[in-house]
Amino acid sequence: MKDVPERVGMKRCGGFTLLEVMIALAIVAIALVGLLGLVQRSILAQEESGRITRATLLAQEKLARIEAGIDPAEAEGESFPPPDELYRWRVELAPAPVPGVRQIDVLVAWGDADRNQQVRLTSFVPEANR
Repeated sequence: MKDVPERVGMKRCGGFTLLEVMIALAIVAIALVGLLGLVQRSILAQEESGRITRATLLAQEKLARIEAGIDPAEAEGESFPPPDELYRWRVELAPAPVPGVRQIDVLVAWGDADRNQQVRLTSFVPEANR
């Protein structure tokens, strides 16, 4: 008969212990929480960028309609029709430093009293162009 050597204790394999796995999972969880916060801020920034872009386009449209004589420059400001009822517009007229020219400011605002935001576009047109 052959002599079988006795094992004295367990032989260490090249794996991870439970403690190492738990620490690794904790590190990954902390990193994911930070990434989720960044994703949320990114979504909010994208939404705000979309509102600013939409307000700028609405102001450009209103200014073009005034310059073309479609809308009167002296019109009172109000909300835009749906789907843009979130935005309000106002036109301000002022004399320009150059004779025969007037300044038209179109303001498009949105938001509530606590956090009102606006876009302002300015154009200079000849006095004859009403």
